[in-house]
Amino acid sequence: MLDDGNKLWYRDAIFYEVPVKSFYDSNGDGIGDFRGLTMKLGYLKNLGIDALWLLPFYKSPLKDDGYDISDYYSILPEYG
Repeated sequence: MLDDGNKLWYRDAIFYEVPVKSFYDSNGDGIGDFRGLTMKLGYLKNLGIDALWLLPFYKSPLKDDGYDISDYYSILPEYG
C-alpha cells in the first residue's frame, strides 16, 4: 500500500474525453481546434475536471477516425 496521495492521483481523478474537432471552434471555420480547447480550460477546471483524454489529433488520412496516424510529429492542420 502506498500512502503518497499524489502518486496515485489518477485513481480518484475525473477524466474528460475531448474530441478536439467538435469541442470548441475558436476561428469560426466550423472545426474545433486547440486554441478553442485552451480557451475553455478554465471552464473545464470549474466543472471539476482533473485530466483530459484527447482523441486522435495527429496527421492522418482519417480512414479509421484518426487512429491511422501517418505522422506522429504533426497534428491535423485544421486543429491549429
